[in-house]
Parts: sequence; C-alpha cells; structure tokens
Amino acid sequence: MKKLKICFYCDTIFSFGGVQRVLAVIAGELSKEHDVTILTHDSPQEADTSMYDLNHTNIRFDYIAYANLPFYEYLPCKTYSLLYKKILPQNKLTSHIYGYSSFPFSRRRKLVKRLNDGGFDIVVGVHAFLSLYLASISHKLKAKTVGWMHNSYNAFFETKGLFLWYQKKQFMYEMLKLNSIIVLSKHDQHLYNIKLNLNPTKIYNPLTLTPEGEGSYKYKKFLAVGRLSYLAKGFDILIDAFSIFAKDNEDWVLEIVGEGPERENLDSLIKSHSLDERITIKPFTQNIQQYYSNASVFILSSRWEGFGLVILEAMAHKLPIIASDLPVIKEILNTTENHLLFNNGNVNDLSSKMKEIIQRKDFIEMGYKSKKSSEMFQINAIKKDWELLFESLFK
Repeated sequence: MKKLKICFYCDTIFSFGGVQRVLAVIAGELSKEHDVTILTHDSPQEADTSMYDLNHTNIRFDYIAYANLPFYEYLPCKTYSLLYKKILPQNKLTSHIYGYSSFPFSRRRKLVKRLNDGGFDIVVGVHAFLSLYLASISHKLKAKTVGWMHNSYNAFFETKGLFLWYQKKQFMYEMLKLNSIIVLSKHDQHLYNIKLNLNPTKIYNPLTLTPEGEGSYKYKKFLAVGRLSYLAKGFDILIDAFSIFAKDNEDWVLEIVGEGPERENLDSLIKSHSLDERITIKPFTQNIQQYYSNASVFILSSRWEGFGLVILEAMAHKLPIIASDLPVIKEILNTTENHLLFNNGNVNDLSSKMKEIIQRKDFIEMGYKSKKSSEMFQINAIKKDWELLFESLFK
C-alpha cells in the first residue's frame, strides 16, 4: 500500500478516555508507515505527548480553535436549530440546512482551509459530531472523508434526549456525503444498514495496552473502569448490586477506577449503603494495568457501550468477566466461556451473578480463557482492517 497522508480530526487527545486511548493506538500504529496528523480542539498548552506513549510515535499534532460566534451569526443558527429539533419536518432539505446551523459558515471555512492546506489524502472524523462536521464540508475538501463512530446505534439514536436523539434524520442524510463510515460491531453495522440506509464498515477496536501482571482470586476484588458519567457506565447499578451481594459476603470488595461529573452522586450512594470501607473510587491513571493485575473479577455494568474496550484490557490480565447483555458485548465475548452476562440494568441479576462467579469451580480456567481471547484483538490484526478500508477509498 502506498504511503498516505492521514488526518484524524478529534475533540481531544490529551485527556483520559477510551476514545482517546484507541485513537492514540490506531494513529500510532498507522504512523509507522504513513504520515499521520491528529488535528485536535485541545489547546497547545494542554499538549502532553507522554499520554498513551504518544511521544514514542511519529504522529504530528495540530490544533484548531473556533472563535465565539458573532451575535448576527449565533442568533439565526440557534433559532433554526431549535426549530429543526422541535417543529420543522426533518427531511433532506431541512437536515442539510440544519448542518449549517450546527456548524456555521465561519467555522466551516476555517476547517476547510486547515484540512486543504494540510494536503491530506484521508481525513477521519473521530466520533459522531465531528464526523457530521466533516460530512457538511466534504464537497469542499480534496481528501477522502471517513466518519468513525465510537458509540452504539442504540446509544446514539434510541436514548431519549441524549446524543443524536434529535438528529437521526440529519445523520441519515448528511453521512451519505462521506466516503465511508466505521462502526465498532456487526450488530451496529446491521442496524445502520436497515434503519439508516447507510452501509458502514465494521472495524473492532484493538487492545490498547500491554498487560502487566495477572489478576487472581486471592485479591477478592471486583473491578470496574470507566468515566463517571450520567447513566452510561451504570456504576449506580453496580453499587446497588454490590450492596445486596455484601449482605451475605464480608470478604470481597469493589474498586471503581474513573473520573467524571457523577463522582459526588456515586460517593453519596456508597455512603447511603454504609459501604465506605468496601467500595472505593480511584482516579484515572496512565498505569491502569496496576488495577487490573490486582483484581479478581472485572464487571462491566454499562447501560450502553460502543465497544467495551475495558473488557479487552481486563481479559488481557486474565480476569473473568461479568457484563451487561448488550449486543456488542455478546459479540466480543462470543462463545468464550470466560464470562457471565446479566440483564442490562437489573440490579438483582447482577448481584446474583456476583455471588455465582466467586463460587465457580472453573474460576481459574475462566481467567485463562479471557487471556487467550484477548489475543484476537491485537493491533496488527486491526491495522490490516484500517488499511483495507483506506485502499478501497481509492478504487
């Protein structure tokens, strides 16, 4: 494959998060053979290339910031956006105009100039909203354009009041302007096809870290990792479930690793169950391996997931898994006998699975199966899928 000039356009790369971690690994691997730039909304002062070992890659970094809109531009854009979401019929024409109100002309002009001046062959919009921005200017770009989704179809379009709940029609019409769309599972690929008349490519996320050590039953510790955001990761479900589990068990503890706006509410929930000594919340760290290798069981309690990267990381550290029965999670785990699934959102069922897994006679074997399964998501295999997609754009 010829050397390409590739740009990943993202909100942020210099902060903690699964999307950032995956972007860093994919971009870093591609930069071994291609000219890769990450164009970010981060300010240059926030740049910390030690994060995700970015300083050990050939990635270039560029920064873009948009000025506040003047009142004469802000007012009509804001007014039309409200009309589109609440009153107007959402057809191809109104959706096209909405693209201008959500990403106004002055900002479009700046992004078009930056991307065309960069001389890129391919520009990848990282996540839904930036992919929509990219779609709206694709006709003015010299590069091929790709939208890379990082959440599930259900999260985007069927979670009332959140994400793209009001913009499903706009997404359906506007994303046709891109040369390709990437989703993270076969399940979403199918839904995009039958519900949005889009034909995306499925590329799994890779394992994004090198495991250090292995978990063990002896720690008697449940572990969960993720951003402490409203509803999504289901940590409230997990805490409530552990409170039921703890009534009949005095040995096991729960550790949650994450940061976010729900920290105070989760702390209050822990206190309400009088479990301050048995449930701890630790901040994110670049050395997340230390938590995986000092745990016994990994729990993913998410109400929705784009992929569930933390499951791969946990599996690489030989941890048995308990997870909500989301389609993408079932797809990742497939037939591997390393896990128990609970009904999404069901506190009692999760508590029951916690009791069950610590009594499993094949507990150690489940860990071995986890480690073996994680090998299927190594970066080399995922990189090939990206390069096949890029090749197809020029046929």
